[in-house]
Amino acid sequence: MNPQVHLGYEIYRSLRRGFFKTLLVDYGQPKPIRLKGGMLLALALELAEQIEKEMPRKRIGVVLPPGVAGVLSNLALLLADKSPVNLNFTFGPTNLRYAMDKAGVKEVLSASLMKEKFPQFPWPADFFDIGAWLRKMSHKKIYLVWKALLLLVLPMRWNFKPLKDLKGKDSEAALLFTSGSSGNPKGVVLSHRNLLANCEQIASLNIFSTQDKILANLPLFHSFGFTVATILPLIHRLTMVCVPSPLDLKSSLHAVRSEMVQVILGTPTFLKGYLRKAKKGEDLKSVRYVIAGAEKTPPGFKEKWESFCPCSYLEGYGLTETSPVVSFNLPGLKSPLGSAGKLLPQIEVRTLDVETESTLPRHESGILCFRGPNIFSGYLDSPDETRKVLDEDGWLRTGDLGRVDDHGYLFVEGRLSRFSKIGGEMVPHEKIEREVMEFLGTKQEEDQVCAIVGLEDPAKGEQLVLLTTRSIEAKDLRENLSVRGFPNLWIPKIIRQVSDIPTLSTGKMDLRKIRELAEEEMEKG
Repeated sequence: MNPQVHLGYEIYRSLRRGFFKTLLVDYGQPKPIRLKGGMLLALALELAEQIEKEMPRKRIGVVLPPGVAGVLSNLALLLADKSPVNLNFTFGPTNLRYAMDKAGVKEVLSASLMKEKFPQFPWPADFFDIGAWLRKMSHKKIYLVWKALLLLVLPMRWNFKPLKDLKGKDSEAALLFTSGSSGNPKGVVLSHRNLLANCEQIASLNIFSTQDKILANLPLFHSFGFTVATILPLIHRLTMVCVPSPLDLKSSLHAVRSEMVQVILGTPTFLKGYLRKAKKGEDLKSVRYVIAGAEKTPPGFKEKWESFCPCSYLEGYGLTETSPVVSFNLPGLKSPLGSAGKLLPQIEVRTLDVETESTLPRHESGILCFRGPNIFSGYLDSPDETRKVLDEDGWLRTGDLGRVDDHGYLFVEGRLSRFSKIGGEMVPHEKIEREVMEFLGTKQEEDQVCAIVGLEDPAKGEQLVLLTTRSIEAKDLRENLSVRGFPNLWIPKIIRQVSDIPTLSTGKMDLRKIRELAEEEMEKG
């Protein structure tokens, strides 16, 4: 594959090769829907033709979960040389309006069921009901079969735009928005080159085969769900077994068991649910790989998964801005404990000193920076925000602290924003949270029960505030952490009990809301 060309073009070529293979199974329906490559391509081209006639703008919103409608909408937009903007429908109306205004989204592909389920969504007047369109297409099966056969027998140039007419390369292929956990959502512009390069980087690891079935239940508005669970399978002809939500564990386990799924993708937060609900030795016996990303795997969680079912738990690391995958642990290799694996091919790394931003020796911990063909070119219409993270030489300053050991393994220690500087020392919030959860006897598969927040302190710069859903005596916690060797600076003096810890739709903590909650609690005195 040439990562300089066009994403839609490459998917078109791939689906022709997988013409007779079932590439999508949708468990979001009472009876699973199955689509072979040829029919998927015929439907997508039919929809692309209608989109070109009715939607003149470059960016088109998509408000759909994983499944036939979601995959088809994204594929049709790419074939129409449009840029899909998968919108996070779990955002509040304020963030959604901000994102839609920023992207200039005036038209969306969605379904009437989504309108009913999310009445607070700021639905635009130009609303294309993909559900109604699919029902209409179900009455045109003979026409679609004929169209699909023409796609198979006629030269590609007769059925698809000439490559010279497609921009591709470094032009925008898709727009994703960051979670907005620490401010307004930022529009991450990903090019054809970025997404194709990342798919090739992942494929070069040779851990997937075209016989594999992958559970695709992550949101399309999340880079992990968009690239790894949707674009990668389309290009490399893995079968997507779709479930609308990772929170629907019953349907996910039913799909895994019924389809003999080999690959499960997820964040550690979502993956906890499988350990709670699955029947050991039955539901997950077909699973070969569990691929975890988007947040750091808690200590011991990998071992727990691998003892629960005969699989390899592979942790990776990435960001929306990196399309998203940067590193990966490989099966069969004894990776160092806590590592996020080795960097994908063509990705360079360096670390910067937190204070001086000078480049550090490779093995020293600092701000992680990456460069490679999968690195985005900037935030949408935000040159100042872009300059903060991307230099003229293409180095992305991630805001994550980490290091690379002498054997090339990447260790990610956490977001810089999740450290407090107290008395000249960097204090890690996540490490304290893990110790507090252990003190409380919380199991890894349980929901988040605590969060550490650093708030301004006139004397020491910052002070630690512990928010928790449990009742904790400050004296008992202090004694417990002291016995474990925690420095006094690391032990939170202020503890506030709250009803819940705010989280995002991805399962990660909502840092902005958590900070606001801590400030509100402090104002109460």
